[in-house]
Parts: sequence; C-alpha cells; structure tokens
Amino acid sequence: MDQDGVDLLVIGGGINGTGIARDAAGRGLRVMLCEQGDLAQATSSSSTKLIHGGLRYLEQYEFRLVREALAERERLLRLAPHIIWPLRFVLPHDEGLRPAWMLRLGLFLYDHLTQLRALPGSASVRLRESDFGAPLQPRLTRGFAYSDCWVEDSRLVVLNARDAADRGARIRTRTRVEDARRAGGSWTVRLRDQATGLGESVRAWAIVNAAGPWVADILGARLGLDARASLRLVKGSHIVVRRLYAGEQAYILQQPDRRIIFAIPYERDFTLIGTTDVAYAGAPGPVAISTEETDYLCACINRSFARAIGPADVVWSYSGVRPLYDDAAMNASSVTRDYVLDLAGEAGTAPVLSVFGGKITTYRRLAEHALEKLKPHFPGLGPAWTGAAPLPGGDLAGADFATFLARFAADRPFLPPEMALRLARAYGTRAERVLSGAHGLDDLGETFEAGLTAAEIAYLRREEWARTADDILWRRTKLGLRTSAEGVARLERHLARAEAAA
Repeated sequence: MDQDGVDLLVIGGGINGTGIARDAAGRGLRVMLCEQGDLAQATSSSSTKLIHGGLRYLEQYEFRLVREALAERERLLRLAPHIIWPLRFVLPHDEGLRPAWMLRLGLFLYDHLTQLRALPGSASVRLRESDFGAPLQPRLTRGFAYSDCWVEDSRLVVLNARDAADRGARIRTRTRVEDARRAGGSWTVRLRDQATGLGESVRAWAIVNAAGPWVADILGARLGLDARASLRLVKGSHIVVRRLYAGEQAYILQQPDRRIIFAIPYERDFTLIGTTDVAYAGAPGPVAISTEETDYLCACINRSFARAIGPADVVWSYSGVRPLYDDAAMNASSVTRDYVLDLAGEAGTAPVLSVFGGKITTYRRLAEHALEKLKPHFPGLGPAWTGAAPLPGGDLAGADFATFLARFAADRPFLPPEMALRLARAYGTRAERVLSGAHGLDDLGETFEAGLTAAEIAYLRREEWARTADDILWRRTKLGLRTSAEGVARLERHLARAEAAA
C-alpha cells in the first residue's frame, strides 16, 4: 500500500486524461495517471489530426462549442508551434448540395465567432483559375478557402504527459486499474502492472475517470457506481494513399449524405482521407476499418477528384472509437462533440469526476473545467495556468517554427534536411536532448529504417514512455509508413536488448 497516496488519480492516458494530469500537477496536486496500454493508444491517435473550430458544427447550432474551439485553435498554435501548424482548406461548391449562400454564411460566422485572428480569413475561389482547382473534376468551378490547423495528435498527448511528469506527476503506462473503493474519505485503488502482472494499492483523495470508450466500464465494473450521463460510441476510420495532388492545401468535400470528408497532405508523400461515422455497439477495444468504410471513402474522393482511387491504393488505414456524449441525436454524424463532466461525491466523501465526450481541440479547456469542478475538494488548489505555458519543445521564439528550423538545421549541417525537419517538428527545442550533443551522424548510434537512430530510440524510452515498436513507429513518430516488416523486426530486437540491459 502506498501510504503517502496521491491527491488525484487519473484513469486514462488519452488527450483528456493527460491534459487534466498536466493542469492538476501544475496547480500543486500530487497526481498519478494510469493508462492500461500506451499513451494515446486508443481514440487519441485515431483522429483526423485537426485543431479546428468545427465548421460543420455550425449546422447543428453548436455556437458555444465552435467559439471555444476557435479560441483554443489560436491558443494551441502559440503553445505548440512545432506539432501544430496552419492549413488552408478548400471547400468546393457542389451543385445540389449545400447552397453557396449557406457556405458563405457559415464561413462568415467561422471568421467572426472569435476576436482572435492569427490565421487568414475565408475567401471565394474560382477553381478553374486557381491551383486549388487543379486536382478536382472540371464540373467543380467555384469554392471557398479558409484556415484551420493540423496537429500531431499522439504527440500532443505525449507532450502533455511529459509536462505533467516534469511538474511532479507519476505517469504509469501499461497499468490497469482493477478496482477502487471509497474508504475513510479517500479511494483505495488496486493497480496491476500489465507487463509484470504485479499488483499494488494506492490511496487517492479523488479520481478522474478519463477512460474514453471505457468510461462507463470504469464507473460500473471498477468503481461500483452508476453513470448519470450516457455514452454513445461512434467508430471513425481513415485511409492513407499515395499523394493525390500537389500543394499543401487540404480539401473538405461535401457528400450527398450531408457528411463531409477531408483529404489532407500527410507525411510529405501521402494523403490522409477521412473520416467515417458509424454507430458502434461492440466492446471498446481495438477496431479496424471495414470493407464498406474503405469503399465509402474511396467513393467520396472519386466524386470530386480527377484522379480516381480504389481499395488497392490504400497503403494504411486506422480506426478508433469516439466516446461521445449521448445527446439522443438520430444520426451518428450529428452527435454532439461537446463534453459533459459528471462529478459524483458529496461534501466530505471522495469524489470521482467522469469525462463524457469532448474533442482534441478543446482538451485544455476541458481540463480547466475539470479542475474547477474539483476545486471545492481541494481548497488550496492553484489558479489556472496552462493558457500561457508552452508544451515541451514549444518554447520557440515568437512561436516561429520556420526561423527555429533554419537555425536548427544550420547548427547541425550533418543532418540530412528531411531528418532535420522531422526532428524539429517532433521535438521542437527538445530536439537537442534527442541528439545528445552529437556532432555527426555516427554519434547517434545505430541507424534504422527511415532515419530512426539509436539515440532517438533511447530518448523515446527514457523521456516518452515508449516500449514497443508500435509505440515508436506509429504514436511517437509516423515512421511506420516507411518501415518494412524486416525493419520492424530489427527494431523489436533492439528494444528487447535495451529492455534486458535496463
């Protein structure tokens, strides 16, 4: 039994759990976060990877959510400019779908719902006279352009966990919460290490249940409580194909079923396409794209792009289960992306705060709201602080990534340009920790496929809780797209030797 205990035990290592752990640790609480797998292993690494206001949510009159998301978009762009950057989106007008006046009105609101305006506003585009129209079918002659942001979603999760740990939080990956019971004004929580099978108990004065798709299971099966809010599971899938078009613009494509599909430049040589919205009734574990979803996404592209694709063009796909707050919407695409925080525990009893819903863009505000709800149980809680504190590696002068990259590459001429860009993007100012003062490529140790080095692997194991090849190739980086089966096996052997030597 951990006699000292913790003030707050957070269950779930996705974006909401790590965001809450970071905020709480920075306010002076003793925090432990437990994740049964790897950080961002479930929903938080399966997003469309956008920091955006949610243009389509205006159609559902979610004005408060869009306003909050737009403000957070601008704020996060300043706080993590290495992993978040602007994208210009092209929205073709498709006859027979939403009329042009409706699109113009929506974009006007999108431009003006917040006073923060770091990104360019919307504009009309004559597609036949613009490079934006080059990849599209000739029938699409007019459209609009507007701005949002891209995010490396799983890295956003890891950086929140890293900052929480730097502020004193204990981050326990591959640690399952077996059960928890109230006792003497606190929780006694039984944990199990998934790797060793060893169990332990810890005392916590409050619990945050940010388990995503497992939030109801945690409440009922492990905490012995009834949920007062409902969860609705929706599966979203994406496909990745070889690059469909030139340019750094993304496309947002209307569909006859009133859904929208994104096509986004991805990892230099690819295009990311998604997402589907499919009601999901299975267990909230790993999921995979269906044949029907693949066909649907290909058909969406083929309605608008001049170059047709099919299932054989898919080089990778991923799927996740979104844990949305159930607002009784008939259609899975219409379910709110807003969040509900349910606090159970009267005065004098140990509370549990459960998180229902949410979206990656608003995770920081969700965390602030969570701490506001818990404040009566922690009278000495410090003030909100995350709105002005860069994430690890994000402390770039003037939030200017281009200037940082130029200096970083010039100071390390031994790095190939693509490698310098990748390291600067992934780690920002902490890239020097990855390089460990190297003065040449040989100083980085053994080199693996796609430019991965032993020095980077050591950093990811030491600083970012990476343990497996998947942790490294898909969640800490996206080098899995460029790594062969033989390369994966070689990396796994290296990791096994490193683990044995630890």
